Amino acid sequence: MNVLDAAILVLKESDTPLHANEIANRIFSRKLWKSSGKTPTKTVSARIYSDIKKNGALSPFVRHAPSTFGLRKTDSYGKTVADTKAEDVVAQTAGMPSKTSFSFIDSAQMVLEQFADNQPMHYRAVTEKALEMGWLSTEGKTPEASMYAQILTSIKRSRRRGERPRFIKHGEGFVGLSRWMAGSLTLEIEKHNKRVRKKLHEKLFQMPWDVFEDLVARLLSEMGFEIDESDSKIGDGGIDVRGTLLIGDVIRTRMAVQVKRWKKNVHAPIVQQVRGSLEVHEQGLIITTSDFSKGAREEATKPNATPVALMNGKQLVLLLVENGVGVERKSHDLIELEDEGASVHEHLG
Repeated sequence: MNVLDAAILVLKESDTPLHANEIANRIFSRKLWKSSGKTPTKTVSARIYSDIKKNGALSPFVRHAPSTFGLRKTDSYGKTVADTKAEDVVAQTAGMPSKTSFSFIDSAQMVLEQFADNQPMHYRAVTEKALEMGWLSTEGKTPEASMYAQILTSIKRSRRRGERPRFIKHGEGFVGLSRWMAGSLTLEIEKHNKRVRKKLHEKLFQMPWDVFEDLVARLLSEMGFEIDESDSKIGDGGIDVRGTLLIGDVIRTRMAVQVKRWKKNVHAPIVQQVRGSLEVHEQGLIITTSDFSKGAREEATKPNATPVALMNGKQLVLLLVENGVGVERKSHDLIELEDEGASVHEHLG
């Protein structure tokens, strides 16, 4: 049995996606495949990645998250059924790589996982290996510079969100994975911040509506959203806010926003309702404290229809933290709920 057949058997028996390390452990514990290489676990992950890259939708594997794989769904005739899972708000507006290619960030993580041996690599070497493996496809003339810039941006953004970054910068041009530093201060900070993010999410349901309204309005403002004066109140029904999203004082996008402070999932009819309420040249955004059903996500990205961006509760909390709304940043990238005081502060303390 070859390594891919062994991985398929393990994933069939699991019936749920598994991290590459767990796939490898189950393969070796059952002696389904043997390797003479020094890093057999990394070989398993690299072979699966390569099969997805080479065969695309024809590969039996589906990547669910970095280094996490499952089996592609099939219908009653054994034909593959493509996943239709929508990505987060940023992915919807910026675009995501196809099933057969990976972003700079994902390909960098794959290279570090497979070839760095838990040691920092220079970003030029990371880029070269990503291109060599076919994991990165770019028409840019300076892929190394793009790779380094995106890694540094990823680190900065994660820290603003109070999350542990995927990457750690080691000296001039060298990068590694943060999870290599288990037990470090960075890990302890992430554990603390995770607890604070959970508490913030719970507070969103408890605070008075006018305080919640103010919180969302502050977030939209921090994100570059100019609310129309005539639509300055959020009412949890129909289109709540209309305005213009400004990006770098260059791009202006008319937006219509609906906010749902719900504990139940938002379903497709709500997405249809928002789309039907859009004016000419307007795009839609639904913000909820809960999540979206599969049908809602499919409806939001329906072909030949105006896309509607979706922001679930987890994304809402991350953006609140990233933009410093509802939290305050302490030393060492620690975040805390805002101090008790006036307005929003007293309901988040």
